[in-house]
Amino acid sequence: MADKKGHIPRGPVQLLKATQWSMQGLRAAWLHESSFRLEVCAFVVLAPLGLWLGGDAIERIIMVGSMLLVLSAELLNSAIEAVIDRYGNEYHELAGRAKDMGSAATFVLMVNVVMCWGLILVPRWL
Repeated sequence: MADKKGHIPRGPVQLLKATQWSMQGLRAAWLHESSFRLEVCAFVVLAPLGLWLGGDAIERIIMVGSMLLVLSAELLNSAIEAVIDRYGNEYHELAGRAKDMGSAATFVLMVNVVMCWGLILVPRWL
C-alpha cells in the first residue's frame, strides 16, 4: 500500500539494500578521501575520550555527536567534489564556489566540535 505521497513503504529488503549502498559510500570515502580517513582516525581516538570525559548522557551525546556531524559533512563535501570533478578539471567559478562551500561546512562543524568540547571541559578545569 502506498503512503499519502504515492510511495510504497520500505520493507526489510529495501532497508537492507539502502544499508548496503551506505556501506559502499563509506568504503569509497575511506578508499578515496584522505580527509575522511583522518577524521575517522580522530573520531576513533576522541569518541572514547568523549564518552569517558562527558559528565552525563547529554554531554556524551554532544561530544560524540558533534564529531559525527563532521564525518557527515565530509561525506557530503566529498560527494559534491566527486560530482564536480566528474564533469572535468577545468576551472569554473561556480564549481570552485561549490567546493569551497562544502569545505567551509566541514570547517564550521569542526569549530563546533572545539566549542562543544571546550564549553563542557574547560569549566571543570578552571
